[in-house]
Amino acid sequence: MPSPLLRRLSLALAFCAGLAQAETWPAADWQQGDKPAGAVVHAFEAYAFPPRDDAGRKGVRSDAVVVIRDGELIYEHYAGPTRAETPHLSWSVSKSLLASVLGVAYGESRFKLDEPAARYYPAFAGHPNVQLDHLLHWASGLAWQEDYEYAPLKSSVVAMLYTRGRGDMAAFAAEHPLDAVPGKRFRYSSGDTNVLSAALRGMMGEQAYADYPWTALFEPLGIRSAVWEADAAGTYVGSSYSYLTARDLARVGLLMQRGGRWGDRQLLPTDWVAFNRTPFSDYQPDPTKPGDAVPGGHWWLNAQVRGAAKPWPDAPEDAFAALGHWGQALYVLPSEKLVIVRYADDRDGSYRHNDFLKLALAAFAPEVQP
Repeated sequence: MPSPLLRRLSLALAFCAGLAQAETWPAADWQQGDKPAGAVVHAFEAYAFPPRDDAGRKGVRSDAVVVIRDGELIYEHYAGPTRAETPHLSWSVSKSLLASVLGVAYGESRFKLDEPAARYYPAFAGHPNVQLDHLLHWASGLAWQEDYEYAPLKSSVVAMLYTRGRGDMAAFAAEHPLDAVPGKRFRYSSGDTNVLSAALRGMMGEQAYADYPWTALFEPLGIRSAVWEADAAGTYVGSSYSYLTARDLARVGLLMQRGGRWGDRQLLPTDWVAFNRTPFSDYQPDPTKPGDAVPGGHWWLNAQVRGAAKPWPDAPEDAFAALGHWGQALYVLPSEKLVIVRYADDRDGSYRHNDFLKLALAAFAPEVQP
C-alpha cells in the first residue's frame, strides 16, 4: 500500500494533469473562441483601425490586431496589405524573441546570467566586466545612441543597421567605449541585443546556431512563418529583423502568459520568466517620458517603481510586453488570460499603449478592474 505522502503526491500530479488537459492550446491553428461584439468592440476598432492615410502616414495606423483569450482566438482584424498569412516585420519585438531563444539555452545550462559576455563573444574582450544580465537589462554601459530617423547623424543604431556597422553589427557595438559602469545604468540599446545574439552563436557553435531559433523556440510552438535576417557576418539581427504572422507571434505570448510552459513541456525555465518579468533594479524613470514601460529582462513591464506611476494606469500591473518601432507590440496580460498582438506603421507618435489597452480590456475582458 502506498504511503500517505505518495498518495498525496499522486493526487496532486493527477490534479495538475487535469488542469493541463483542460487548457486550450493551438495545434496547426488556433481554436476559435466566442467573438465579442457590440459598442465596446466598435470603440476599440475606432481607435485601432481609423481610416488609413497611406499617403501622409499620420495618426494611429494598425496593420493587424490578434487577440487570444485563454488559448482561443477571439478577435483578429487586418488592414492594408497585411493578411493572416503575412509575416510582418516586428522591429524591436525581436529583442524579446531573442530573450526567449536565450531562455531555452539557459534551461540547457549553456550559460549563466552573471558570466561575462566576452566568454562567448571574444570580440567583446575590451569590455570584460559586461555580463550577460547587463546586456539583457540594456545596462551594458556602452556609449550608445539609440536615435532613429529624426537624428540619424548621431545615431548608433542607424549606423549599425544601415551604414558602416551593417556588415558585422555585434562587432560595431563592441567598438563603442563605455561611458557608465556596467550594470548600473539603463540605456536602451539595440547594440546590447546584437552582442547577445553573437554570444548565443558562441554558446551554440556555428552549425547549431544557424537553426537554433527554430529548433529551440519556433518549432516547439508550431510557428511556421518565422523569418530572421542575419547580417553579413552570419549573426542574427536580434535587435530588429524578425518577421512573423500575427497569429504566430501570439504563440510566443501564450508561452509567456503561461509562465514559459507549452502544453506539458516547461520550454522556458520558470526562473528565466521571472527574470524577464522583474524590473531592472537600478532603473531610474525619466520624468519627461511618462508612460514609458519599465525594463525587465529584455521585456517591458507595466510595473510601478519608485519615482514613477504605473506606466499604463488602465491595465493590470502584471501586464508586460514586447515592443517595437512604429507601434509593434505583443502584450501579455496574465491575470486576464489575454495575449494581444498589434502590428502597425505609426509615424507621428500619437499612439498610446494605455489608450489601446484600456479599450482592448473593455472589449475583450470587460470584467477587468485595473
